[in-house]
Amino acid sequence: MRDGYTRKLALPQEPSADFVSFQSCWQASVVVRSGQDSGVEYVLEKPQTTLGRGETAALRFDDPSMSSEHAALEFFGSGIRLRDLGSMNGTTLNGSDVKAAELKSGDRFALGAHEFEFVLVARSRKPKTHDSPLC
Repeated sequence: MRDGYTRKLALPQEPSADFVSFQSCWQASVVVRSGQDSGVEYVLEKPQTTLGRGETAALRFDDPSMSSEHAALEFFGSGIRLRDLGSMNGTTLNGSDVKAAELKSGDRFALGAHEFEFVLVARSRKPKTHDSPLC
């Protein structure tokens, strides 16, 4: 990467047991609050999701002020972390420049001309039930 400190790490193809456990309790997503795709919600279904304008980014945006792979949302410990991937224009979280930070529900972060909101919702512990017609 450009800064000489950031490295790309290969992630295992299968999500870790910790991530699967996290997903069973929580649904994490990002909502585009401003920019071209305003209002769109993306559910985070993998341990790492990259955001940027390049073809290799998992979530791609047509934004010339975003780097090809600008930032990543990563499962980290027991939550989700936002990490800048050495972008030229940087990443802000709640108005402050960051290189990496753990996200809380409601946090807003900006990449290029887009602003996003991180949403974390507890999943229901009740099993789904279905009505079946009586014979």
